[in-house]
Amino acid sequence: MRILLAEDDEILSDGISKALVHCGFAVDKVTSGADADIALGAHAFDLAILDLGLPGMDGLEVLKRLRGRGKRLPVLILTARAGLDTRVAGLDLGADDYITKPFDLPELEARVRALIRRSNYGSENEITYGPIKFDIAGRSLTADNQPVELSAREVGVLELLLQRPGRVVSKEQLMEHMYGWDNEVSQNAIEVLIHRLRKRLEPFGIGVRTVRGLGYLLEMTE
Repeated sequence: MRILLAEDDEILSDGISKALVHCGFAVDKVTSGADADIALGAHAFDLAILDLGLPGMDGLEVLKRLRGRGKRLPVLILTARAGLDTRVAGLDLGADDYITKPFDLPELEARVRALIRRSNYGSENEITYGPIKFDIAGRSLTADNQPVELSAREVGVLELLLQRPGRVVSKEQLMEHMYGWDNEVSQNAIEVLIHRLRKRLEPFGIGVRTVRGLGYLLEMTE
């Protein structure tokens, strides 16, 4: 899952980014409202974190423009303004949640997970596909009630495939949702991840089929 973080405090931005990357998310950072607006118009993200006090164009204006383009990705507002009017304005413009500075990183991480979970899965807490169960909040996998160890990248691939069972997910979609601007990645890297994930799932009768020229799909092989 790919997140845009718009925060002009570099120390805070770095701390948030490192925490979210550790949780398995890809994070792209910008420091101004104009850059956030351009990024949201040009790239696909699964969530945006917007500081209200961005220089130039503030977070509320970025949010207004985003919703004006019809984009429904979840938005979490960061604000040092604790007033009720500010919170109401953000929610009325289409924010999905807000958190007031200062905050604890574990709370921010939990809110991010909750927003992405609701956006993609509604009220579901896990995805079941044949003998495997994917814990959405914990981003962990069990098969036949036994834990299956996956790397953060493998979890990212699996999550996208589970969102589209029986449908093809292209390499481009995988790259777009799993890697930020700072990551140099080739299609070869996706093939390696698919190979590793395939080996993890095959003992449980789950296959990752390559559809030549199109991408990959999840299917039951038994």
